[in-house]
Amino acid sequence: MARREAMLYHKQEGKKVVCSLCAHRCVLNEGQFGICGVRQNIDGILYTHVYEEAIAAHIDPIEKKPFFHFLPGSKSLSIATIGCNFRCPFCQNWEISQTRLSDGKGGLRSSHLPVKEVVRQALLNDCQSISYTYTEPTIFFEYAFEAAKLAKESGLKNNFVTNGYMTAEALEEIKPYLDAANVDLKFFRDESYKKMCKARLQPVLDSIRKMRELGIWVEVTTLVIPGSNDSEEELRGIARFLVSVDRDIPWHLSRFHPDYEFLDTPATPVSTLRKAREIGRAEGLRYIYLGNVWGEGEDTVCPKCGTNLIRREGFWVKSNLLQDSQCPNCGQKIAGIFV
Repeated sequence: MARREAMLYHKQEGKKVVCSLCAHRCVLNEGQFGICGVRQNIDGILYTHVYEEAIAAHIDPIEKKPFFHFLPGSKSLSIATIGCNFRCPFCQNWEISQTRLSDGKGGLRSSHLPVKEVVRQALLNDCQSISYTYTEPTIFFEYAFEAAKLAKESGLKNNFVTNGYMTAEALEEIKPYLDAANVDLKFFRDESYKKMCKARLQPVLDSIRKMRELGIWVEVTTLVIPGSNDSEEELRGIARFLVSVDRDIPWHLSRFHPDYEFLDTPATPVSTLRKAREIGRAEGLRYIYLGNVWGEGEDTVCPKCGTNLIRREGFWVKSNLLQDSQCPNCGQKIAGIFV
């Protein structure tokens, strides 16, 4: 893999560097990798090893991310590199997210995919956006930044599907080019973040709030895991926090299925997701969706008059009645980016 000098770091004495890309803020001695496993201090300079090195590149419906209030019904070119700054034992993309150069095993083979080719492929395939997804886009920030910049110049929009663990500095840097983000809010207890993700809760909450302050459209996904984050107290805490930021933030309640190191945990009962939806509604959220549940909880409904505005089946939009981002029945403005 080709290396490139990283963004968002500063040097210290003795050839140490401090990375300010994510909330771990790794302090690295010569030769050390960050927690992400793809950024390394080499002779007092921080390098990324995954610039233009794609481990995945696919054309997806935007609903798959999931985004329901961001260019619904459109296609998005989705790219990723290896690595992640979390260690979630229930990760559903663990084969690529938990591969790290720092483990010395070489990892999976990536493909060189230049920024210009990313944008060219998006335009060639009639995509309206580029999604930086599958793994954590923060850790391939330089790649995402340059691609997003060129995409914006080419009339495309950009989105992150992220764990939200980036710094305020990273958000300020990407702000001119980042249109939307779907943030995984995995728990509402710091101890759960520490135990499961080897991270903390507060930086994620700070990122969600900061994104909305910067004018980035935000949707939030919570993978509801039996016995881990499905209590009424925790779900209500998430809902209340989202309302405190913006009650128009769409909340995607995603059904867990056994994967990676959580093979003995059962799939989430649909009744649990329905309960979570009622909690969210009671707290004042206006747009709540059920994920990984075919045929239920997928439609966008007017919060004022109840008109079914966007009807979906799985990842596919079957009808869209929005007119200038408004309900045609009552004129209610529907929050999001629709053009």
